[in-house]
Amino acid sequence: MFGYDWPRFHAAVNDLPAALLLVTVLFDVAAWLTKRDSLKAAALWTLWAGVIGGWVAVLAGLQAEDAIEHGEAIHELMETHETLALTTMGIFTVVLVWKLFRRARLGGAEETALRLLSLAGLVGIVWTGAVGGQMVFEHAAGIPAAKMRAEMENREAGHHHDPGEAGEEHDEHADSLADSTHRHAPGTAPHKH
Repeated sequence: MFGYDWPRFHAAVNDLPAALLLVTVLFDVAAWLTKRDSLKAAALWTLWAGVIGGWVAVLAGLQAEDAIEHGEAIHELMETHETLALTTMGIFTVVLVWKLFRRARLGGAEETALRLLSLAGLVGIVWTGAVGGQMVFEHAAGIPAAKMRAEMENREAGHHHDPGEAGEEHDEHADSLADSTHRHAPGTAPHKH
């Protein structure tokens, strides 16, 4: 799969559909406020692309679920993430199907209901992303245990900056790690440890 495994493929394809569905809602609200048909058309096209891409991301996520090492905490988050993703994509799929079924004959109440449903879907996107981020950034989902152990050892070893490195400020922590072999490449932005 182009050098990707399922978890990496899921990570590669999940951002664009979320952005497209966000823009769909923004175009839809702007079309409602300005009464511009061009914005209404843009909302429909981005909805199409967002729904198709969103289902690709969901299917990749379902495959990734069985491909990563995980314990109970990640498993519970994965279940929540999956439920939120399926619900969110269900909402946007209903909005798309309803708009295609009714074409341009949507009444005011229907448009309002679909707009509110899209806003609920937008909340779902944010919530789904927050849970996905929690899995990755707080629980290291997708990182094999052996790589995580090696990274933990690397971090425990620490590193230091050589005196006189361009723009580097030294603190007690950096000086205490003077025996470390870690070096930054030329041009690395100044930072503290």
